[in-house]
Amino acid sequence: MVHQRVFGLAIPRILIRLSLQMLKAIGVLALGGDHKKLLEIIPDHVKKTWTEWALQVLVFISIASQVVLFLLGNLRKHNPRTRIRISLWCAYLVTYAVASGALSIITRSALDVCSTSHPVSISEKPNTSELMSFWAPFFLLHLGGPDTITAYSLEDNELWLRHLAEVGFQSGVAIYILLLSWPGCSNLPLLSVLVYIAGFIKCFERIRALLLANTEYLRDSMLGSPDPGPNYPKFLENYHLRKSQGYNVSVGEVPEAQFPVNDNTYPKFQGDVISEAYYLFQAFKRIFVDLILTFEDRDKSQFYFSQLKSKEAFNLVEIELGFAYDMLYTKANVLYTFVGLVLRVTSVFILLMSLVGFCFLCDVHDYRITDVAITYLLFATSVVMEIVAVITMLRSDRTDVWLSQRNYSRNILIFPFLKQPTKLRWSGCIAQLDLLSVALEEKPASLLTTQKLLGIEKYRVKHRYKTYSKVSSNLKNLIYNQFQEFMRCSSDPKALCNHKGSFSLRKNACDDQLWSINKVDFDQSIILWHIATTLCFYSEELDNQGDIDVYRLESKHISDYMLYLLVSYPVMLPIGIGMIRYRDTCAEATRYFKEKGPITEKVKACKKLLKVCSLDVLPSKVKGDRCKSALFDGCRLELTLKKMETERMWKVMSQLWIEILAYAATHCRGFQHEQQLRKGGEFLTHVWLLMAHLGITEQFQVSQGHARAKLVVA
Repeated sequence: MVHQRVFGLAIPRILIRLSLQMLKAIGVLALGGDHKKLLEIIPDHVKKTWTEWALQVLVFISIASQVVLFLLGNLRKHNPRTRIRISLWCAYLVTYAVASGALSIITRSALDVCSTSHPVSISEKPNTSELMSFWAPFFLLHLGGPDTITAYSLEDNELWLRHLAEVGFQSGVAIYILLLSWPGCSNLPLLSVLVYIAGFIKCFERIRALLLANTEYLRDSMLGSPDPGPNYPKFLENYHLRKSQGYNVSVGEVPEAQFPVNDNTYPKFQGDVISEAYYLFQAFKRIFVDLILTFEDRDKSQFYFSQLKSKEAFNLVEIELGFAYDMLYTKANVLYTFVGLVLRVTSVFILLMSLVGFCFLCDVHDYRITDVAITYLLFATSVVMEIVAVITMLRSDRTDVWLSQRNYSRNILIFPFLKQPTKLRWSGCIAQLDLLSVALEEKPASLLTTQKLLGIEKYRVKHRYKTYSKVSSNLKNLIYNQFQEFMRCSSDPKALCNHKGSFSLRKNACDDQLWSINKVDFDQSIILWHIATTLCFYSEELDNQGDIDVYRLESKHISDYMLYLLVSYPVMLPIGIGMIRYRDTCAEATRYFKEKGPITEKVKACKKLLKVCSLDVLPSKVKGDRCKSALFDGCRLELTLKKMETERMWKVMSQLWIEILAYAATHCRGFQHEQQLRKGGEFLTHVWLLMAHLGITEQFQVSQGHARAKLVVA
């Protein structure tokens, strides 16, 4: 599976290169296979302008891509908007392509100057070539990238060797340019050595960060030392020795000392939420790479979370996921070490020295004003980004943890006015998708023909009807309280991982009224209960009726969120045919609404659906098994729910949806949760980590310590 992901990441780059080659080939064939004719299509003044200004254009593009990566790299942690990811993706791919093209142009210019047969450079002034050579190490700085993003996705961490090869090749080209321009007629080659050092440091930081975030490396670093356990052969040797001596020997057990869960040394920093979250993350980060946890981890975490309120618990989880994002997608693992700190101070100092040297040791009048301005722009961008990166480091959660460990004040390294009062670590929103809105076609596509030609109409449908809803404190309270209640009622907290809603139905004595939810597939249960919830939601109006309104509103939010996951991220849910069921259900609903006339209001649509439904005839008897639509099965479920009292109905529905949410969270692989961190994070991941802290996970495989056997000699 890893190889498939790695191969998939290389597809866009391969397609771009193939497209360029095909366009070139088509142009050559159209002109009778003559390359010269292809060049003749472009006017001479255009070719001359491009030859003279190509490098400058590439420099501007490279600077722009660095600014985009710097600004949006950290923003995507708490902003799920698609346009942010697209901008980052483009800037991420452009960095390598621009660096390769720019270094090739600089190499050609340097060779032209050194060649006796071609003494004229691509510019009017020979000294311009020397200034262009001075730009080469800046592209190494750009290849190193900003601190806020090293990997666009987890596949980049798996491909760290490829990144190493690419950076190594570009570094070799840059060194070759330095040798061609050495010694030169000015101090520029000497100053460029300093920029080269800073560029190598940045590239080292990035490659090292990719390596440390590699899944295999992370798993190996978390495994710890092997545990052979008690020496069984030696115990048997003593046993048989005593028995051969005539003793009456038996094997007894020594109970292991219970772990003091109320030990005041854990968490180590009472009242400091960030430090507590960091130390919890150090233990529970193993679940991100599918490693197991021990009973000590469970007992400590359960005791700690039993003292928290829902808001505090979710806030703690949010901070932990921020540490997880930094570990996987940024340079945090490299920077927050002694070596990383030394390298960062060194690179900033070197860049400042280079800037001062360029200002006072070089005669800028020997070069074109435009090129000098570009050089200052390169310096300004690099220096400003480094300074802002240092300030960001001082404001980070890792710095807070470091200061707390040493009992320092958080204002010791930075002025108080530079400290953020609040930090955005997550958007606090969940995506919503209402099947009824899709079936009613509330948002028709404005450019449907163009989208069909591009083959993106199905992709755009998912985003056209997607909305966002804030995760309210009421929803957090409902989830946290239900988990706590389940832990009190069940001797095995892990049992919730296997319930898809049956526990809530059984607890509320609904077995006789509703069919067992375990009899249907998980994806089918999501669509069934989504339809039933939507029909119940729009078929009645409640005005501020306290708990009923809370149950009703939050049930709808979870329902729409689970349908969104089913449609947009089915890999986060158990394997099934959810997309087929969803498409068939939408098609049947759309056909029905068109047959019954133009229906645009949801309330009217719900009433029309309920009129045609019957509890006596099953839809499967009429439709058979080929069609996987669950539309009228959901309508029948709504009729059954309506027999209950309103308050009881919505309470049961909210508990069932929370149970469905918990089932989905625990059956999603850690890799998929990691992937969503780069897209703003999913609420499902927050629930998953919270459940792990409460002991509701199947990754607690170590239930007790070593067996302590002893020989009893009589």
